[in-house]
Amino acid sequence: MDTTRRRFLGQGAAAAAVLLAGTGGAAGARFRSPRHLGDPFTLGVASGDPAPDGVVLWTRLAPDPLAPDGFGGMGRSPVTVDYEVAHDDRFRRVVRRGSVIADRALGHSVHPEVHGLEPGRRYFYRFRAGAAISPVGQTRTAPAAGDRVRRLRFAFASCQAWNDGWYTAYDHMSAEDLDLVVHLGDYLYEYPITGAVRGMRVEPWLHHEPRDLSGYRVHYGWYKSDPALQRAHAAFPWLVTMDDHELADDWAGQRAQTRIDRDLAAPIFRARRAAAFRAMYEHQPLRLAQLPAGPRIRLHRRYRFGALADITMLDTRQYRGNGSILGARQREWLVSGFAASPARWQVLGNQVVLGRTDHDAGPGVDLSGDAWDGFPAERAAVLSAAAARAVPNLVVITGDRHENYAADLRADPADPRTPVVAAEFTGTSISSGGDGVDTHARGSELLAANPDLKFFNAQRGYARVEVSEKLWRTDFRVVPYVSRPGAPVYTRASYVVVDGVPGVAPAGERRAEEPTAARPAAVRAAPGPDDEIPQDAG
Repeated sequence: MDTTRRRFLGQGAAAAAVLLAGTGGAAGARFRSPRHLGDPFTLGVASGDPAPDGVVLWTRLAPDPLAPDGFGGMGRSPVTVDYEVAHDDRFRRVVRRGSVIADRALGHSVHPEVHGLEPGRRYFYRFRAGAAISPVGQTRTAPAAGDRVRRLRFAFASCQAWNDGWYTAYDHMSAEDLDLVVHLGDYLYEYPITGAVRGMRVEPWLHHEPRDLSGYRVHYGWYKSDPALQRAHAAFPWLVTMDDHELADDWAGQRAQTRIDRDLAAPIFRARRAAAFRAMYEHQPLRLAQLPAGPRIRLHRRYRFGALADITMLDTRQYRGNGSILGARQREWLVSGFAASPARWQVLGNQVVLGRTDHDAGPGVDLSGDAWDGFPAERAAVLSAAAARAVPNLVVITGDRHENYAADLRADPADPRTPVVAAEFTGTSISSGGDGVDTHARGSELLAANPDLKFFNAQRGYARVEVSEKLWRTDFRVVPYVSRPGAPVYTRASYVVVDGVPGVAPAGERRAEEPTAARPAAVRAAPGPDDEIPQDAG
């Protein structure tokens, strides 16, 4: 045993004990890990929601993550989990130590929120439960508020149906030089797991769609056992939200869309919502502020990266109804944030395509009611508000479609006479849809029917973004297949947004601003507290 390991194992009660439902809180007694626990860190480690002074860390004790009761092979007793945060991966320069309780109520998951770190710096972390030590993860804090940051590099991803293929894209993402990863939803698919594409045997209880907490826990256990996904989580802090498949296909607000759920009583669907949200929290690096309260979870929130960028994570599922995809209070919070932010770039982390997408190549119009096209008045209100408040550089990043798009956004995307005020980059899936293609007839039809859509591609992969004060660049990173492991990755296309010039352009091209689209000088209110995020009552 090396000296570093002995030092960590020898800490015991000398470490700063922080014990409150796996999140941090008051000091208290220690709870021993069972002697014959086995490897409790089968699901890896993760970090997320970076702030200038810290991050939230995550792991879940689950020696048997596929146990059909959903408890991961753990008993009823709580377990004390220690953690360390250090400047180096050998933990010779430890800067924070603490302990949290892994409790049965949260599936023995822990979410310690670590504070007192330096802004804009990389750290290493690990956990201990009994004699077992977790893999080492890397994370990075956000720059200090107001700092002039030279660059921000991140990737965004979505849609990783396990049945559809290998997570090769995550292996390539892990090798990138990134500050963070943004996941835009469909992290989990509620579909029965077959294992056919990967040629793996699947336990019989995974052959069913989950409808209760144990079912969702086991589904997450299967997904998070994937080594490539674990490596991507351990490499960078993540910002996560959900779309529909974390619960059920195309659900919206209080409504289920699939026939079997519509036939159930509303209280039964609310119970399913509560189970899905609880399982999501238990398996993601989310803060205590995101701990679900029954069938509600607060996922719309804002992150600031110095003076360079704000990333606003939206929730386009929970609050839908009466012609609104956001709900009145979330929309108000979003719009007021435009004026309150001093950041040069405003980024919206968005689940379903915001721009207008006509799927009819002929004279007819075929729009998706599940995307923002189903809520055109609210879309126009949000984009017009951004233009009225002189938001300098608004960029929307989106998932859901299993395709890559680069598109201009107009003040009213349904009215081509209105000016371009923003850009939208839609990223393809990690695996959903199986082996993709570069382009096809439908892609050509989409480009012809939608003049504001500038790029289309239907391969699998992720988007890599680099932001500086003067330029935003999106690289569409794609793999040629996911039906077998080992696919290479390459950049299919790159598009940019120039500071002060709304809309997208191919990399290397500098599109001039239209003379008639002069932008008024920005008038900004004093920044408000980022943690005051309202939720709809409905």
